[in-house]
Amino acid sequence: MGWAVCPIRFAKEGDRFFIGQSAVRRRPIISGADLAPSLSRGGPRLPPFLRCLPASSPSPRRSCSAAMFVSDCRREFYDVIVSQRVLLLVASDVDALCACKILQALFQCDHVPYTLVPVSGWQELETAFLEHKDQFKYFVFINCGANVDLLEILQPEEDTVFFVCDSHRPINVVNVYNDTQIKLLVKQDDDLDVPAYDDIFRDDEDEEEDSENESDGSEPSEKRRRFEEDVIERTMKRRQRREWEARRREILFDYEQYEYHGTSSAMVMFDLAWMMSKDLNDMLWWAIVGLTDQWVQDKITQMKYVTDIGILQRHVSRHNHRNEDEENSLSIDCMRIAFEYDLRLALYQHWSLYESLCNTSYTSASLKLWSVQGQKRLQEFLADMGLPLKQVKQKFNSMDMSLKENLREMIEESASKFGMKDLRVQTFSIHFGFKNKFSASDIVYAAVSLMENIEKEGPEAANFIKALDSLSRGNLDKLHQGLNLAKKQLRAIHQTIASCICTNLVISQGPFLYCSLMEGTPDVKLFSKPVSLCLLSKYLLKSFVCSTKNKRCKLLPLIMAAPMDVEQGTVIMVGIPPEMESSDKKNFFGRAFEKAADSTNSRTLHNHFDMSIIELKTEDRSKFLDALISLLS
Repeated sequence: MGWAVCPIRFAKEGDRFFIGQSAVRRRPIISGADLAPSLSRGGPRLPPFLRCLPASSPSPRRSCSAAMFVSDCRREFYDVIVSQRVLLLVASDVDALCACKILQALFQCDHVPYTLVPVSGWQELETAFLEHKDQFKYFVFINCGANVDLLEILQPEEDTVFFVCDSHRPINVVNVYNDTQIKLLVKQDDDLDVPAYDDIFRDDEDEEEDSENESDGSEPSEKRRRFEEDVIERTMKRRQRREWEARRREILFDYEQYEYHGTSSAMVMFDLAWMMSKDLNDMLWWAIVGLTDQWVQDKITQMKYVTDIGILQRHVSRHNHRNEDEENSLSIDCMRIAFEYDLRLALYQHWSLYESLCNTSYTSASLKLWSVQGQKRLQEFLADMGLPLKQVKQKFNSMDMSLKENLREMIEESASKFGMKDLRVQTFSIHFGFKNKFSASDIVYAAVSLMENIEKEGPEAANFIKALDSLSRGNLDKLHQGLNLAKKQLRAIHQTIASCICTNLVISQGPFLYCSLMEGTPDVKLFSKPVSLCLLSKYLLKSFVCSTKNKRCKLLPLIMAAPMDVEQGTVIMVGIPPEMESSDKKNFFGRAFEKAADSTNSRTLHNHFDMSIIELKTEDRSKFLDALISLLS
């Protein structure tokens, strides 16, 4: 019993990828149509499990509410796989890691044999499935698979079952209405707005009906009348079908045009553990870290974050309630989670306060720390708090206790004078014994840095396992290694932001802002990684909005490009929605990128689970951007 990690090793030879002993032809993805539903298509085809139905058969599914999602995770998911061998396909993000840890803990309780395969994109997912499809009947997808037609991409056998726990939205409609092979593990109260079945699927009708069934004795006039009636009827049917298809295209466009995120997958898995009465404090902490990852990555609205924090706070109170006598008799290796209003400063308890202020997106953008004037404002901010430079520039743990005791109140009071009214945030912290204390965001930054570590060359699966291990309280050495890497990552991000703003690399292209990092830029290799590039892009947009005086530019989205593979001549590109307080965090760039690639025949690779991240041939970049400008103007 236990788990094995199966790293996927690629060796290129021509246009083929070799995986172990088998070879899978790499399909050239010209416009992304192989992986994402295209705007130019007339909507999805009838699901495979319905295509074989005769025209007269009643449709088995007609409403969203019938059996659209798994309503009882224990009975319909866990009890089904508990006696089977399972393959876990886990995306490379912190929320997926946390959901995976919770599921691993449940599997360990019930001795469920499973294999874990980390996947960073659609190609790796497809390759992993091809490698293992003969060995497994049940597959669990974590933070991957919901937003594409899985049956069309993977072509599974009829007895294969996919359980999909994915926060990506919108969910592909074929996945929604196939309840035989695809089971969606989704929080029931998420606002999904899935179109009705009859609006998007229609059984094929026999247009060419045989009307030559009249008897030999029929009069010619009777034959002519019947023929005219058949012509009118067929014409009406064709017109109704055209109207239905036009309406379907409009409905699907409205449903699929924006990409966004639903409830954290780690929270969904924790709900499963709670329903089974197997929820532990460790699992609760992983659910908290999964939610915090969504907040750090700016994937969910502030309202959604606060709502989910409230849900988890009730569980924290239930698991960590102790009276005073118990509080005084805690063992040295115990674990305690606490809800608190903490400072919105990255890693400040493991860094110096000065470094944290300089390398936190919120304070850096608010004070404009890339400028001389911004540095002066920082000195004034520290002086207003009455904190000596000697104190704020040494490690937080080494600061005078008298200063640390009232630090939060001092910082909040001064921050409001300097326009930083949102420096306080609701979060959770964890205590391991008496010495180690971490906030949830500390764990997120550490895990991201371990996953996208560029200091040591090696397989991505090794980084994935390090990040996964760092979430366990028995691996504090790996967590501290991740915190050190996170500091380097944040420094690199904010140095790059300062460089981009001071050298005017952010330019307006009409309907969007554009910034491109050149080869040779410091730390450019780090930004070939998707999460690091997304963090850089979001922080850069916040800083640019604070620095520009152009009111129109403040409302524009940003497209950021960085070198991906110099030898292959590719760049990685990400689209970020406008930076507004009322933003619903919905991203339209996934569809826009696909349409621009379609119209220009640009050589793009839509390999990432987030559709707003693409890879593009460097020489095709100009025509691709021109098409985007035309499309979004």
